[in-house]
Amino acid sequence: MSKPVVAIPCDFREFDGNVWHVAAHQYVRAAVEGSGVMPFLIPALETGNDIDEVLDRVDGVLASGARSNVHPSLYGKQATDADGPFDPGRDATSLPLIRRALDRGVPLLAICRGIQELNVALGGTLATEIQDQPGIWDHRKPDVPELDVAYGIRQDVIVKEGSCLAPVLGAGRVRVNSLHRQAIAATAPRLAVEAVADDGTIEAVSVIGAKAFAVGVQWHPEYWVKTDTPSASLFRAFGDAVRAYKEAKA
Repeated sequence: MSKPVVAIPCDFREFDGNVWHVAAHQYVRAAVEGSGVMPFLIPALETGNDIDEVLDRVDGVLASGARSNVHPSLYGKQATDADGPFDPGRDATSLPLIRRALDRGVPLLAICRGIQELNVALGGTLATEIQDQPGIWDHRKPDVPELDVAYGIRQDVIVKEGSCLAPVLGAGRVRVNSLHRQAIAATAPRLAVEAVADDGTIEAVSVIGAKAFAVGVQWHPEYWVKTDTPSASLFRAFGDAVRAYKEAKA
């Protein structure tokens, strides 16, 4: 049987004067090695993507992290320099893809920027520079050259008892690598909080009443998917949901 196919929205980036539609290797690799799927990269077009044509051809959606942030105008806020950098092509691709995937029951895993996209797509808001808020830790990526150190597993999140992530990760404390300066502010009405940090920052959500697996995490399970048990478990659960969706279509 052929492998299931998972759509990964690209970022729109400029290198040496040329513009590119790109996806970070760590997400593509994790999809292949952790979920056992074939990635299908979707260009970050501000106009021209046919979302239903994309979803007709795939069995899941992986909304990855990125250096850019969702534009504040999409959740009713005036943009400032502190909210950037922005990627209008990614916004225009990923948010409609998430909404339509949920409508159609296509499995979804949203990571870092992806969980923020999921929240905004369903009517929630975001907070930026959260480390400046009273009582909130500094969740930002350490400024070190070694990626293994920058993405080190150093923070606990508390997975809620009875949540849909509890059977996957176990309820209670789970050690993760959460690296971000933005986070969910107002949670979208359709989202249930699955896990929080000790400072109250929302670290995982699920879609209430979703037809299939639909989870967002603020941390980076893709980076250690081959060696960290919780990371591997999350990608395996996503892969199982994608395979089930593909089989149901057959």
